[in-house]
Amino acid sequence: MERLLHELFTDTKDFYQTTRTMSAKQSTKTAPTNGNLKGKDFASDQDVRWCPGCGDYTILKQVQTLMPKLGVPRENIVFVAGIGCSSRFPYYMNTYGLHGIHGRATAIATGLKASRPDLSVWVTTGDGDCLSIGGNHFIHLLRRNLDINILMFNNEIYGLTKGQYSPTSHVGHVTKTSPMGSLDSPFNPLTLALGANGSFVARAIDRDPKHLQEILERSAGHKGTSFLEIYQNCVVFNDGAFQPWTDKERKSNNSIYIYDEKPLVFGKEDEYGIRLDGHKPEIVDLRSNEWSVNDLWVHDEKDRNKAFILSRFFEDNWVEGAFPRPFGVLLAEERATYEDLLHRQIAAAKERLGEPGLEDLLSGEETWEVR
Repeated sequence: MERLLHELFTDTKDFYQTTRTMSAKQSTKTAPTNGNLKGKDFASDQDVRWCPGCGDYTILKQVQTLMPKLGVPRENIVFVAGIGCSSRFPYYMNTYGLHGIHGRATAIATGLKASRPDLSVWVTTGDGDCLSIGGNHFIHLLRRNLDINILMFNNEIYGLTKGQYSPTSHVGHVTKTSPMGSLDSPFNPLTLALGANGSFVARAIDRDPKHLQEILERSAGHKGTSFLEIYQNCVVFNDGAFQPWTDKERKSNNSIYIYDEKPLVFGKEDEYGIRLDGHKPEIVDLRSNEWSVNDLWVHDEKDRNKAFILSRFFEDNWVEGAFPRPFGVLLAEERATYEDLLHRQIAAAKERLGEPGLEDLLSGEETWEVR
């Protein structure tokens, strides 16, 4: 693996120098910059081949805009993708990249980050690629907590393969593979990520680029696995799936933007709020004399239990008047990353046992004879 990654991502001299001198505590977030780069410097020379009007264009633009802010040299950034419209992303980034196979982007990224913790590793994936064939790898990356950024483009459909229902499609959704309506109950990606012990869980939407840029920056700054679900409109096979949260006249009453240590308010003039009756959320009208902002639920990004409640502001076949859909950071907690623990363990083993030779590794301490 070390040799393969060396050939893919760096030349021999830099590889061995980095490998031998790298500190287990080194953070990719503070690596030195290599000049005054602009967003356009992170755009490759490849023609972008998404359908006109696809939400992926906005996400690409915001990621390219974010990259110079990180202060990480382009040669230390890697985008890993699986299969799907979102997985063309590495071609359009002027960084290193790897277009993997269906569902395996998170597995490839795990191996890369474990062996090269100095790199800034990003996974771009879709709801089908990530939650269907890639679901197993996805949950294990979250529980291990490697310092990797996952951007999941959720259009609630299989777009690249022409409109089959996906793990996030609603019950009753009519597609080419469900002509009488899907019978499958959809995944709630945020609840799934929290259940897999993700340390950073957030949601944004393609039609709000300013907020998307803000949450992308928060994701990049998190030390550990960050999972960002991005609602992304598929103009061909599922157009308008997110209209309740994008339509100018409707979105203010259907969306709630959450911020740490701020009360949960929404509406065109913040006329509604959410309070907790024990662990049960309740929508209240702040225009009445019965409730004030002081009665409302104050968001705490470190409270996993309340993050679960927020993530459940999600109903299949959502209707107007239901709980507003939350956008922002639901959870951001600090805990040790897998690669830090791994390299500390390796260093401790070498200190105790010395540098092993190939013969020592092959023979081991336990041998047996087959008669």
